[in-house]
Amino acid sequence: MFAIVRTGGKQYRVAAGDKIAVEKIDGEAGDTVSLGDVLLAGDGGEVKDAKGLTVSAEIIAQTRGEKVIVFKKRRRHNYRRRNGHRQSLTLLRILAVGEAKKAAPKKEAAPKEEAKAAPAADAPKTEAAPKKAAAPKAEAADKAPAEKKPAAKKAAPKKEA
Repeated sequence: MFAIVRTGGKQYRVAAGDKIAVEKIDGEAGDTVSLGDVLLAGDGGEVKDAKGLTVSAEIIAQTRGEKVIVFKKRRRHNYRRRNGHRQSLTLLRILAVGEAKKAAPKKEAAPKEEAKAAPAADAPKTEAAPKKAAAPKAEAADKAPAEKKPAAKKAAPKKEA
């Protein structure tokens, strides 16, 4: 069974077991994502109703595409601009094309949050130590004032010709 899926503004023809590179999708390697925007589905030469179908996929890796050089030039105007771009991509392995199934739950965030909050609650609160008062600047008072340099000479008046 195959399906036409839209993600990242592009359309892909996918079947179970395919590997595709799509625009960046949030998640880490090993996470399961569900592509719900199925435009068309089919089995062999038959076209099936795509309503309610989802495509489940596993993230293989987060990567970047090839570098593309953007070069702009206007003749005879000394105008040249060179710019490069690398698109962020996500590599997906298609697991299944079929009925709307809930994807495997992602890593649970609740236990981590509780684990982080528990040590903070158990630890006694420590108060900040009082700051020391600044020491008086005795060194500046001991030194005699520096001798002044003579003022710069004024410029000679201009002669009229």
